[in-house]
Parts: sequence; structure tokens; C-alpha cells
Amino acid sequence: MDIMKYVWCFVIGGLICIVGQILIDKTKLTSARILVLFVTLGVILTGLGLYEPIVNLAGSGATVPLTGFGYSLAKGAIKGVQEEGLLGAFTGGIKATAGGISAAIIFGFIAALISKPKIKD
Repeated sequence: MDIMKYVWCFVIGGLICIVGQILIDKTKLTSARILVLFVTLGVILTGLGLYEPIVNLAGSGATVPLTGFGYSLAKGAIKGVQEEGLLGAFTGGIKATAGGISAAIIFGFIAALISKPKIKD
């Protein structure tokens, strides 16, 4: 067992979370804008070939945060273009992330069924 894989996973994932927390604390950006920023940043860094080395180093520490969702979208779009041409640019990202999107919808629905909504005071 290579303990350094776990260390890098923790360090890189933690750094991504620290950046998010700093944005929440020090800017007036809403959570939704930060979410979009992180996903977009993941797509851009993947397109430039800069996120793949981070994923190779950190594994889940780089793929689980929101930037990892952008990474998956971009990788799927790139693969789609290679396999299907221009149309694959639009369909590849959705195909690559369909499992995660479906899980989010299903578990969100289950949480809505078993929780008791309250009005915020």
C-alpha cells in the first residue's frame, strides 16, 4: 500500500475545498456561482491538459470535488468528438456524467421523501 497516494488525495482535495471556502468567506459570490465557477474551471483546465496530471496525482482528491465534474464533462466531450465528430462535443459530456447525474436526482428525491421540510425563520 502506497500511503503517499492517500496523502496526495487528501492534500489536493483539501486545497480545492480551501479555495471554495475562501471564496465563500471573502467574496460576495453565491454558492451557485462558486459551483458554476468550479465546474467551468475543471472543464477549462482539462481542455488545456492541466487537470489530467492533477487527477493522476490525487485520484479521488481531484475527481470528487466539483472541478472533477467539469473534468468528467470535458473528458466525455473530447471522447465524443473523437468517436462521433462535432455532435459528440454536445453528447459526450452528458454520456460520461449520466451515472452521477442520475444518482444525484434519485438520492435527492429519496431525501425529499424522508425529510420534513420547514420554513426558515
